[in-house]
Amino acid sequence: MANGSRHVGMSVVGALVLAGALVSCGTEDGTAGSAPRPSASAGRTAGDLPRGAVPGDAARSADGLSPMSAGPTDRPVSRCRTAELSAAVGRMDPGAGQRNFPVVLTNVSSRTCTLYGHPGAAFVDAAGEQLGRDPKRTPGDPATVTLAPGASAWAGLRYASPGVSGARAATPAALLVTPPDERDPLKVPWKAGAVPVSGNASSVFLTVLEPGTGP
Repeated sequence: MANGSRHVGMSVVGALVLAGALVSCGTEDGTAGSAPRPSASAGRTAGDLPRGAVPGDAARSADGLSPMSAGPTDRPVSRCRTAELSAAVGRMDPGAGQRNFPVVLTNVSSRTCTLYGHPGAAFVDAAGEQLGRDPKRTPGDPATVTLAPGASAWAGLRYASPGVSGARAATPAALLVTPPDERDPLKVPWKAGAVPVSGNASSVFLTVLEPGTGP
């Protein structure tokens, strides 16, 4: 055999031997070997969940119980409606010829809701007719007050004592309190005596709502 043919033959034999070695390193089913497959959980990201998994299960809080992401039944918090609130007038805080009362709104619903700004208020007689003018809104820095079920917010109602100011007075039967951005009022019986309804120093003032039941 010529030298060139001998070299070709040896190359072919070498290739066959190498191929046999590769086959011997294959998988048990006889296929050629490849890199080991990663486990099902290796390298998985939060957006790469097993089929049927709930997204909230991929990220839980440190206690291992509560999902960190909002569930599908969670609803955004919205403003409190009149039907979800009760109203009350707290104890008078007198001072320097002034009468001051906390007007309290309490969340009586089963959901969390919010209040923002000034409530509306009006004194009325037994026939439901308004006595005096609407209270004036005092300047303030309104902030959203979030009320969980059972929580309260209050606004300050104040006016000069009629006996000191000389304003004409009348005794209301009730105070109507309207939550911010609502039309329907809540009726609170008025038991604190006469209020100014006309004349000098007859203005009534109302502050913005803030958390709690009073100062």
